[in-house]
Amino acid sequence: MSKERRRFGGPGKRLAIVGVGLMGGSLAAALREARFAESIVGVDADPGVLEEARSRGLIDRAQDLETAAREADIVVLATPLGTLPDLLARLSCGLPPQTIVTDMGSAKGSVAATGRDLNLARYVPGHPMAGSECSGPASARADLFAGRSVILTPSEITAPDAVGSVRAMWEAAGARVVLTDAATHDRLVAYTSHLPHLLAFTCAELLAGQEPAGTLAPFVGSGLKDFLRIAGSDPLMWRDVCAANAVFLGPALAAFAERLAALSEELARGDFEGLLEHFANARAFRAGLMKEVADGEH
Repeated sequence: MSKERRRFGGPGKRLAIVGVGLMGGSLAAALREARFAESIVGVDADPGVLEEARSRGLIDRAQDLETAAREADIVVLATPLGTLPDLLARLSCGLPPQTIVTDMGSAKGSVAATGRDLNLARYVPGHPMAGSECSGPASARADLFAGRSVILTPSEITAPDAVGSVRAMWEAAGARVVLTDAATHDRLVAYTSHLPHLLAFTCAELLAGQEPAGTLAPFVGSGLKDFLRIAGSDPLMWRDVCAANAVFLGPALAAFAERLAALSEELARGDFEGLLEHFANARAFRAGLMKEVADGEH
């Protein structure tokens, strides 16, 4: 192994994963499979989660946050977005100077600002573009991040070697790392992730007001099932995401509402050729986008 690889990652790293549910557990499983870490400890508010993670071989042992942070080379925060500012504040007190902290939150502006305010030069904000509506260590998969993008948004105070270590960790998990700034990240995921979740939740709520589930069930095809899958996600988590990214999510919703209004007007006046043009444009863009996504995953 080269000196550069040993510096930025590889066997010998001591990891602490705070939150060992689906995301933290999957990272642990992937790094276990890649033999990236010498040890992986888990931190979680739920003792049952920690015991299940340990019994499944995802972590070696459980520790409290402060002890885990003192002994780790990299601390990964895999907890809900709303918990991150408090965890960063706790970690800023007594963190060893070489310890790296990163997270998995799906909005980066607010947590990146917290890291700057706390002068955490070895904090690397991150967001894996992967997940599931399932939860808990029982749902953890070693291949969850394989071929998927992980967005890192280091700030002007972030130490370059810390970014290198976090990059190496995610690449060991099979992910493709992309670097950008927090504002660009939040603007783009407002459209590619946050808006689709809101639409799925809204569609499910709309259906709930039409007919009982038993009446609707025979009329549900694969398209609706695919679309509503992400409406099975944790409502509290998505409340926190909306709160953290309201500055970009608001305009995304407004733009979508304008598109819906235009479609409604075309439908009302019988402009079906106009609808056809929209559908054709959307289909062509989707084909190009999916090709880019597939090329990036291989």
